Amino acid sequence: MELNYLGILVILASFSGGWIVNYIVTRFEVRKHKISLREYKEHLERQMRLTAEGSKKIEDEVATLKLNNENLRISVQTLGQKPGGAETRLLNIYDGALRKMMLKAPGFSSAWEVALQEAEREYEDNEKGFKSIIKKVFGPSITHNPEPIAVEVTAEPLKEGFRS
Repeated sequence: MELNYLGILVILASFSGGWIVNYIVTRFEVRKHKISLREYKEHLERQMRLTAEGSKKIEDEVATLKLNNENLRISVQTLGQKPGGAETRLLNIYDGALRKMMLKAPGFSSAWEVALQEAEREYEDNEKGFKSIIKKVFGPSITHNPEPIAVEVTAEPLKEGFRS
């Protein structure tokens, strides 16, 4: 096959036509990708803005909670230092110890419940009657009348094996 002037022009025209068609198709693809890239950038900016706002709200809330926590800690310390605070703390410690003792010592719990009911009855009686006035004036040690303990004294001679 011989290449003549007309053949060369046809080949050059087809290459240039192919190049023009390829250029146009490439431009459309590039434009489509640029639009897609712009949409992704806008989406990313929106997400970053929302995340930043959420993070700022969370940081503000954490700061507020830390401040409240510190205020509550100071309030608890202040309440613990007020008159009666040490007694309340000691009462809570004793209450916890009694609950543990009731769980661990089976004989203790029944005796404790009986003693607790008697103490509650006495306290209610003291609040209703004359004993409450005396208790308020003189304190609980005067109104509490423990029954005298009877001690039996025996005069037995010491056994030979137990002399010191």
